[in-house]
Amino acid sequence: MGTSWAGTTGRDEQKRAAESEHAELRKKLNDLKQDILKTESDKQHAEDELAESEAAISTANRKLFALNAEQQQTQQKIIDLANQQQQLQQQVDQQKKQFSTLLRQQYQTGNSDRIKFLLSGDNPNRINRDLQYLGYVSQSQNRLITQLRENLAAVESNKLATEQAKLDLDDIAKEQEQQKADLVKQQNKRAALIKQLSSKLTAQRKEAGQLQKNETRLASLVDKLNRLIEEQRKAELLQQEKRRAAQLAQEAKRKAEAQQNAAASKQGNQKTPAKPVVTAPESIEVTKTPEKINDGSQFAQLKGRLRLPIKGELTAKFGSQRGEGTVWKGLFIRASEGTEVKAIASGKVIFAEWLRGFGNLIILDHGGQYMSIYGNNQAVLKQAGESVNAGDVIASVGNSGGNEQSGLYFELRFQGKAIDPLGWVNLK
Repeated sequence: MGTSWAGTTGRDEQKRAAESEHAELRKKLNDLKQDILKTESDKQHAEDELAESEAAISTANRKLFALNAEQQQTQQKIIDLANQQQQLQQQVDQQKKQFSTLLRQQYQTGNSDRIKFLLSGDNPNRINRDLQYLGYVSQSQNRLITQLRENLAAVESNKLATEQAKLDLDDIAKEQEQQKADLVKQQNKRAALIKQLSSKLTAQRKEAGQLQKNETRLASLVDKLNRLIEEQRKAELLQQEKRRAAQLAQEAKRKAEAQQNAAASKQGNQKTPAKPVVTAPESIEVTKTPEKINDGSQFAQLKGRLRLPIKGELTAKFGSQRGEGTVWKGLFIRASEGTEVKAIASGKVIFAEWLRGFGNLIILDHGGQYMSIYGNNQAVLKQAGESVNAGDVIASVGNSGGNEQSGLYFELRFQGKAIDPLGWVNLK
């Protein structure tokens, strides 16, 4: 009994420790976000508005993405209800045929008045009321009546559910129209801002210094994220060691108490022989194997087998010239706005914010200091802290960050340094 309480307390402590770790991670991520905002405090007013506009476009697209999924589910529900309605109606028709046979039999025996009103109409309420008069018929007839009553009730319930689903579909359509209107408004605002900034942005693209600043900004972000991940990994290892030490101490204490009890029992038996008492061994909580920390080995095994996040035209490759004195640290894949961006492998979202030079940016941690980076998105569809699987849709293609053409900027990083994605993907 005492051991069970201790085990429960231990699990509660582990839960509180995990919650504390998560709270600490969220605080660090928030501090990191505030740090980024602080270092970007020199942005001009128009660029601030551009960031807000593109973030609003991302939010509107994310809502439309969710509404489209809800719309598909509701449409499927209506189809399913229609199929159920058809099956129920077939059953009702079959049962009415059986009643026709019963009517003929009753007529032949001179008792047609008992049920001839049953088929006089198709009104479910009337039929249900009339069925009450047939309570005196045989057991088989009662069973048939009960089945018909249940099916008629199911038909009515199905009709109500179908009507409600259609109303829900209308509400979704109205909300979609509102979101589309908001999206058009934000896109028009963004177009005006882009026009306002076009001359300045063109000049900036020609300056190698600006490109270098963008690269430095991203590298600094990746470095800070790596430190956060490493701190979390060490904290998790430390917690595992503490839990292991506590379990070992508990086991050692139990063994020591058992030895003391055995010695005391032996001395008592030598003085006054007594009938041995058999007791059940005290239950103890099984020591769990420490949780495995993702070391990136699974991701490393995917080298040469990954798929690019989108299908499109590869217009810039890793290491190719990008302005005077700078080179591309990743790939740029040109594609239409709204194209789905998919995660190249399973991982965890560690950044999903707007970053100057890269627009709506999302970064995945794959463990072992491997990261994949997706920039210039129209919308990011995941948030920091969410886990994703390979092939999950995480964003949609756009030209945020001041890009002239729509497409995806894609990077792979190991230990904070950019590596050639083409060495990891299979283009066949």
